[in-house]
Amino acid sequence: MTDQRNGLLAGGNWILDRVKIVDRYPEQDGLAHILEQSTGNGGSPYNVLKDLAKLNAPFPLAGAGLVGEDEDGSFILEDCRAHGIDTAHIRRTAGADTSYTDVMTVRSTGRRTFFHQPGANRLLDAGDFPLGGSRAKIFHLGYLLLLDRLDEVGTDDRTGAARLFREARSLGFKTSADVVSEDGDRVPAIVNASLPAIDYFFLNELEAERITGVSTRLGESVGWEGLSRAARELVDRGVNDLVCIHSPRGALARTSTGRECRQASVDLPAEKVVGTVGAGDALAAGVLFGLHEGWEIEPSLRLGVCAAASSLFHPASSEGVLPWKECLQLGETFGFRG
Repeated sequence: MTDQRNGLLAGGNWILDRVKIVDRYPEQDGLAHILEQSTGNGGSPYNVLKDLAKLNAPFPLAGAGLVGEDEDGSFILEDCRAHGIDTAHIRRTAGADTSYTDVMTVRSTGRRTFFHQPGANRLLDAGDFPLGGSRAKIFHLGYLLLLDRLDEVGTDDRTGAARLFREARSLGFKTSADVVSEDGDRVPAIVNASLPAIDYFFLNELEAERITGVSTRLGESVGWEGLSRAARELVDRGVNDLVCIHSPRGALARTSTGRECRQASVDLPAEKVVGTVGAGDALAAGVLFGLHEGWEIEPSLRLGVCAAASSLFHPASSEGVLPWKECLQLGETFGFRG
């Protein structure tokens, strides 16, 4: 059935990011100066879909989820339509305002701190996903651990997200997921419930460590061997096709057949990096682009790290993302980290 399908349907957290570039991150009760600010897309489905649109993905893009009946909700819908994203199943609700996140980015380091208002995403449930009426090839859901109702663990030890993934696979979708960074005892239970119904799983090195308990660090930096062990553990826990773990050093992908690919990140000069918000979603978008088009893992992963590099040119999540051929050219121009 997947051969007859085309496009990507993405659902989950629809968020408006209010990005502020600051001179420093202050101690509590301290002061920082806001140097720049912008408003843009946030949340896994919004970021991935807009990134794919800016990459010039040659397949249909559609969203599913909830926004409020407010100006922020109108902004999201209008922005999606401007980028060719089908909004028929992004529903508006009077029950809550549109979700937003205040993102504080320190100019000198690119490090980010997030202040999140869940808003309408708290109300999102399985009935908000039109899986039976979609002919998309890939169903992407994110972020696990930030989907209140879909993260609830039932008496059968399954979450709403796990049931949704199972339904999607039964209909012929390839399923894809991303997670949000969170500490706490609930993390493994919520994520593990979905892994056997996920085909493509994206996460960063810190999330991989928290979920698996495998250290991904080598001294002060990220270690490839740690990423490899964490990826193997996630495959052993049930991921069907591919685990992709990304970090500032690059990205590692491991398939359920044991094949592994490592791709170093683009060696951008420090002065080119304006902000790192959304880089992980840009990487996921690039990899999903390649997987949808039937590319091998290596070129898909290379496009992923190059798309992530292009996203660093702007403080907002997707404004820096370039068409896919121009993204790949970044790797040729600047090379890759050793």
